[in-house]
Amino acid sequence: MFEFAMILLLVGALVLLARPLLMRRRGVGSDWAQGTLLVTGVSPRPDGVSGEQFVTITGVINGPTVNEYTVYTRMTVDVDDWPTMGQLIPVMYSPGNPEKWAFGSPPAPPAPTEPPPYS
Repeated sequence: MFEFAMILLLVGALVLLARPLLMRRRGVGSDWAQGTLLVTGVSPRPDGVSGEQFVTITGVINGPTVNEYTVYTRMTVDVDDWPTMGQLIPVMYSPGNPEKWAFGSPPAPPAPTEPPPYS
């Protein structure tokens, strides 16, 4: 009985050690859902400057697993692409934790290729 308990303990320790490696290989964002961010608040656009500046954005994410989930973040954006209130922006978010989100949409699937003609 003691040997069985030791084997079980060793297998459990091995699983705990291997789990971070397996999670890292899976890739961040590989299982993220696509949604939209409705900008409900944005910091004022700076006048007379160009380039990237900090912006604070508040909004709600809507997607297949969330409905009007409120998010808040501070990031850098180009002054010429400053977000505006009411703007809809495509985003990707983690279904398990919508606080983890990023601008963008999933890459388009590759175009199907034509089968070679039969000769």
